[in-house]
Amino acid sequence: MIDVHYWPTPNGWKVTIMLEECGLDYNIVPVDIGGGDQFKPEFLRISPNNRMPAIVDPEPLGGGDPLTIFESGAILEYLAEKTGQFLPADIPGKYRVLQWVHWQMANLGPMMGNANHFKNYGKNIADDPKQLEYGTQRFVGEVDRLSGVMDAQLSVNEYLAGSEYSIADMISWPWAFLIGRLIDESVWDDFPNLKRWVDQVGERPAVYKGRKAGADLGKRELTEEEEKARRELLFNQTNDKVRAAREEAARSA
Repeated sequence: MIDVHYWPTPNGWKVTIMLEECGLDYNIVPVDIGGGDQFKPEFLRISPNNRMPAIVDPEPLGGGDPLTIFESGAILEYLAEKTGQFLPADIPGKYRVLQWVHWQMANLGPMMGNANHFKNYGKNIADDPKQLEYGTQRFVGEVDRLSGVMDAQLSVNEYLAGSEYSIADMISWPWAFLIGRLIDESVWDDFPNLKRWVDQVGERPAVYKGRKAGADLGKRELTEEEEKARRELLFNQTNDKVRAAREEAARSA
């Protein structure tokens, strides 16, 4: 059984959706990112970038010792190769998919994360709301542009990488279905092909189950002091703050 070091966020959902689609047994190991679990030495030995998700496969492809993998794109590519599913075997088809996987990792996820930070979380941190204006405009505008990229691609393809559902769709959907919530629900009127795909993928039973995995984690209502500490932990990370944990993880590796 694969251990999934996980918290219910878009990046976490990518992996649980893939595991559900592949029919693989998995065990959720909670990583409370608001409580600092991502800085614990035992987690840093698995994910040195102190980010979830990460997996540990005790029966890896090719055999040998348990395999640890961090970064959601690498995890999905590995699971696709292990199971022979959702990644074409032919070279042109494989790279049609992988280019969209890398596009999501470099573009859609980071831009939406930054847009959400400036538009929603930033107002709880910044002393002067005007400090947020440029960042909000920059990143929300980039999300709008990327939505157009997907809409154009989906105007001539059923799925992001062509006619077949693939890891390109699984890695992009957990962020894409939140675009209306991030910008405004009326934005879907500008991207009908993207909305068709979001709804179509969202109707898959495995996508629903993966999206709901660990849904009860982190539902405890925080006090104002706890919420302030959580924001400080999530958004004010520096090398100095995590250096000691990384060094301890390296020593005990």
